[in-house]
Amino acid sequence: MLRSVIAAAAVTALGIPAALAAAVEPPASAVQGAPDGAAAGSAGDTAAEPFDALVFSKTAAFRHGSIPVGIEAISQLGAENGFTVTATEDARVFSQRGLARYEVVVFLSTTGDVLNARQQAAFERYIQRGGGYAGIHAASDTEYDWPWYGELVGAYFSGHPAIQDATIDVEDHTHASTAHLPDRWERRDEWYNFRSNPRDDVHVLASLDEDSYDPGSGAMGDDHPTAWCHVYDGGRSWYTGGGHTNESYAEPAFLQHLLGGIRTASGVVDSDCT
Repeated sequence: MLRSVIAAAAVTALGIPAALAAAVEPPASAVQGAPDGAAAGSAGDTAAEPFDALVFSKTAAFRHGSIPVGIEAISQLGAENGFTVTATEDARVFSQRGLARYEVVVFLSTTGDVLNARQQAAFERYIQRGGGYAGIHAASDTEYDWPWYGELVGAYFSGHPAIQDATIDVEDHTHASTAHLPDRWERRDEWYNFRSNPRDDVHVLASLDEDSYDPGSGAMGDDHPTAWCHVYDGGRSWYTGGGHTNESYAEPAFLQHLLGGIRTASGVVDSDCT
């Protein structure tokens, strides 16, 4: 759906009651600036229909220090690529009315039990009506007692080794989140192991080469997906295991990875996630 105001990304300042109310009853205020080095004008090489994205970063367990940097980077992507971004940690936005304006909800390193039963039901209805979900890093370390969410994200986090360099095997060079990447993508991050291999239920976009790093005691072996997408319960889902470090959000290739994932999850860019 075309939006009338798209020149800059709109972001709700976290922790301020008035702004939290704005997350439930839009509009939100404009954001100025982005993290040093996070400019990603080149990340949006292909014009796409404008849309509205909600970035949700509430945590009930471990808190990632990169969350503010991630919010600013996604806001900059929105400002440079024609979509609005509203960021909040107020779960009250998870209602039929609160979610209605958004084409995609981005779970940015959420952890633990972040939604109550009523909010969970509202999010399920949102996806069932054709909404989009994009999960970044610890989005898979969220809502372990909500099976529907586990199926939406694709797999639950089980653990990780120390931050280190690793090589990612890119499996899909057509999807917007991986089309720009080389066959072998080398980068540094915190690499997640998962409780189960999601390959049978999702379309894997990229996987980790465990021979290129030390995966620790939770090693998944020769088949270790780290980014994927799928169609789920009427809506769209995209997930990436990257995004732990501040530096991730200053990497042009990772930023374009996020941009492609958010765009396809919103539905404004086509993708084959079957």
